[in-house]
Amino acid sequence: MIKAKEYKWQDSNLALFGSETERQVKKESAETEEAWHGTGQKPELRIWRIEKFKVVPVPEDTYGSFFNGDSYIILNVYKENDKLLMDVHFWIGSESTQDEYGTAAYKTVELDTYHDDLPIQHREVMDNESDLFLSYFDKYGGIKILEGGIDSGFTHVGPKEYRPKLLRVEGNIRHQKVREVPLSADSLFSGDAFVLDAGLELYVWQGSGANPGEKLKAGQIADQLKSERGGKPNTTTFAEGGEPSEFWDALGGQGEVHEGAAPHEKPVGEKALWKLSDASGEMVFEDLGKVDRSLLDSDDVFILDTGIEVYCWVGSGASRDESRYAMRYAHKYACEHRPCASITIVPEGREPDYFNEAF
Repeated sequence: MIKAKEYKWQDSNLALFGSETERQVKKESAETEEAWHGTGQKPELRIWRIEKFKVVPVPEDTYGSFFNGDSYIILNVYKENDKLLMDVHFWIGSESTQDEYGTAAYKTVELDTYHDDLPIQHREVMDNESDLFLSYFDKYGGIKILEGGIDSGFTHVGPKEYRPKLLRVEGNIRHQKVREVPLSADSLFSGDAFVLDAGLELYVWQGSGANPGEKLKAGQIADQLKSERGGKPNTTTFAEGGEPSEFWDALGGQGEVHEGAAPHEKPVGEKALWKLSDASGEMVFEDLGKVDRSLLDSDDVFILDTGIEVYCWVGSGASRDESRYAMRYAHKYACEHRPCASITIVPEGREPDYFNEAF
């Protein structure tokens, strides 16, 4: 298990969440953002990347690919009981700048305002994405995390000039995740599958402990890369122990393969339930000492920490200040206790199953 990276969001402009500055992002302002025009009218998935404070649409043929140096906004629109519902996420890459993820957070509020607060808001952190977020990309073959940012972007280059990279495939039968790892034999784990992309040569390495989903996904990635390059690359697939010499040469030399899967489990902590209330005339944020659904009160806001994810439940009778400061306090709590956790705003009466199951 790896230690969660401590992102320094405490000092970022994400602290504007819930402030008067954030609340000035009114519907009139939101309607001036052209990126939001036409959204929310039918079931669909939309993705935008933050580029120099601008919201830029991501081409659908690259959905599922995220760069660790960028921040994104994702809107999922779905139909339930003949009614359109929405979830809006902002995703933060591990190397994304403060300006980028601050803008993503700010613009997420704006998109929510544009749709009259209908969407449920989520914060996603690279390598700690929620199951809901991951499920959006099943039809795109899962998510792929690549090195770089807007400078490397989605530029299509020829196979001869392609930068060699090693892609690790990890996950289970339902969800697989692909991420770029250092181009070295030391990155190999027998519990995962890998694709070595050398431009005109593609190598699919199947670890002895890789599951069928990981092996299948690795093959699909190679097929996709080959198709993108006009079918020119040659693909070689082999199991651990059957590596050709060219494979090791591309990795810079043969090395010892690590046993098991690469350490990527989400850090798990203790559950906690906190209450945010201004009933006393002052904003009070307190630990309730136990996790019990019966403690939820419609007049207040509550922060539920499941040990993996953080939920911010907003009561239907919560005051204006409690509601507008909800995400700000959830973010502050996560920074101090669960820095890489996903955060979900849950309005009373719209609790999804995964929230109810957390108690």
